[in-house]
Amino acid sequence: MLVTMKEILDRASKGYYAVPAPNVGGEREARAAIEAAEELNSPIIIDVGYSAHPDLVFFGSYLTTLANQSTVPVAINLDHGGHNSVAMLRDPITAIRAGFSSIMVDRSMFDYETNLSMVAEIVPVAHAVGVSVEAELGHVGEGADPDGSTHLTDPSQALDYIQRTGVDCLAVSIGTAHGAYAKGFVPKIDFDRLHEIKKVTGEFPLVMHGGSGTGDENIKRACAEGINKVNLCNELLGSAAAALMKADLTGNGAYGLWDVLVQGWKDRLMFQIENMGAAGKAWETKPVGVRKDTKATMAE
Repeated sequence: MLVTMKEILDRASKGYYAVPAPNVGGEREARAAIEAAEELNSPIIIDVGYSAHPDLVFFGSYLTTLANQSTVPVAINLDHGGHNSVAMLRDPITAIRAGFSSIMVDRSMFDYETNLSMVAEIVPVAHAVGVSVEAELGHVGEGADPDGSTHLTDPSQALDYIQRTGVDCLAVSIGTAHGAYAKGFVPKIDFDRLHEIKKVTGEFPLVMHGGSGTGDENIKRACAEGINKVNLCNELLGSAAAALMKADLTGNGAYGLWDVLVQGWKDRLMFQIENMGAAGKAWETKPVGVRKDTKATMAE
């Protein structure tokens, strides 16, 4: 059933586990993600980048259909969106129109007060139609960042940011980076910083971006110590590619191309569902009742 991300993450925070948020770009990955969650009786968060599909409203229509047909709680979340001035206004509204139950409003590239004020303007709009909001404090960089140039989250700002923006969950920078790390590089997670953030924010849900390549033990520990959502993309694609490299697609075996790729992607996701502690954490769901209201409100 389609639910808000807040419903999923509030429970995860109280239970000290995390729910994976795989990035999907099409129906195959979306179905595989939901199947993985159903097989492990886990909630799941479907992350969608604004540029992942040429028609986000169309994409949203069948994502919400898949979610509502599922036997486990499913949230659909806009991941980041564009960073120019037009995209900053367009992307969250488009995602809401598309039926997403959550949006990420990333203004982490700006200074603290600008980030805060820009996010605070969008939160009431999303909440008015039952949509959760994720924001980012600190800034998660791109690729391996062994020189420490990533802007880590300042624990002293976390509670003020949450209270003044009204967001439902907060992505924090504690040593990870988006995309692929250099071969053999494993990021050093600042667990002391995570503990400080958790100390001041209590049961408020925290998010880790750049989960791919962070190390299975790092992920497991972070989820047990305060992270409640982990974004995954690169490592799932890598698992799909590895499965393809091992497969025999000679002759008629070529017809199994997509099955091989999807199974490799799904296998890695299932591992992370268990690794993050989300297996068995699904609950009986009811319709959130926001889809009709969302369309009516946004059309007015």
